[in-house]
Amino acid sequence: MTQDALKKAVAEAAVEYITPKLERDSVIGIGTGSTANYFIDLLPDIQDQFAGAVASSEETTRRLKSLGIPVYELNDVNELLIYIDGADESNPQLELIKGGGAALTREKVVAAVAREFLCIADESKWVEILGDFPLPVEVIPMARSYVGRQLVKLGGQPVYRQGVVTDNGNVILDVYNLQIMEPRKLENAINQIAGVVTNGLFAHRPADVLLLGTSEGVKRISPRY
Repeated sequence: MTQDALKKAVAEAAVEYITPKLERDSVIGIGTGSTANYFIDLLPDIQDQFAGAVASSEETTRRLKSLGIPVYELNDVNELLIYIDGADESNPQLELIKGGGAALTREKVVAAVAREFLCIADESKWVEILGDFPLPVEVIPMARSYVGRQLVKLGGQPVYRQGVVTDNGNVILDVYNLQIMEPRKLENAINQIAGVVTNGLFAHRPADVLLLGTSEGVKRISPRY
């Protein structure tokens, strides 16, 4: 199967997973990226079963609205039933690297509000140790050079993502050459650097369930501790 076929299969599995949980007044959170887009495109088939969605990016907001899905502001919602999003990497603990699409801060906020976090990904995203995919760090523009120097001290090689401005008006540093043995510890350390908004490690708020698209079908994976 092609990678796109795996993404489509896992999106279909995600719809099957969430449908029994939905109630007419439910609001769900929806992420950003190619796998999330496959999921979004399936929502019109079940949109009479939930009230609407909170989006993790302006791009996702536009896509949802184009399909007639009501979009809510997060400030107007007390709780999200479930958050569905992809990942750039997942380890067996379902700790993730996210942010390849530069939406990591809003994704992290939406995930924090959700009762359940369902991650959907294809098998290329499964790793034993996080770090092959460069770790995105969202930084306020004036702090870019300073933060870069501090990231070097943590053992990484930061590269400025040229031409990218986040929905929050910030910039992205992608940190290469990390072998992330203690994701929670590194997540904390990076977030303590002045000028960092947040980083793409989802370790303190990992996924609760991973639907992983493989050549042998979609696997449902729970965290391995």
